[in-house]
Amino acid sequence: MISRPDGAPIEGSTLTRYFNALLHRAGLRRIRFHDLRRHSRATLLLEQGVELVVIKELLGHAHIGVTATVYAHVRLRLQRDAIDLLGHALRNAAEITGKPNDGDEPPLVGSTVR
Repeated sequence: MISRPDGAPIEGSTLTRYFNALLHRAGLRRIRFHDLRRHSRATLLLEQGVELVVIKELLGHAHIGVTATVYAHVRLRLQRDAIDLLGHALRNAAEITGKPNDGDEPPLVGSTVR
């Protein structure tokens, strides 16, 4: 429950009005206050490597396409991060051997996986 400084509860309609005003001032699109919690939870789960189908079930989406579309920006960022990690690993291997990694040899160094 969200309360005022005096401890009295804030009415849902008042919270919605203030929240919408903040979104407007920030130039952001209108969303429901409740969506903040849902979106944060799903984003954190994706970042920890939880499968999209599991997140779909937790959020109660009927179709995985909905989940994939809503969180596509997170998935794209995670894909870029994975490509960067791979690039660093390959560069490190080339620096140690003095030759590029042609894929025939296993990598000589590991890379931290987040």
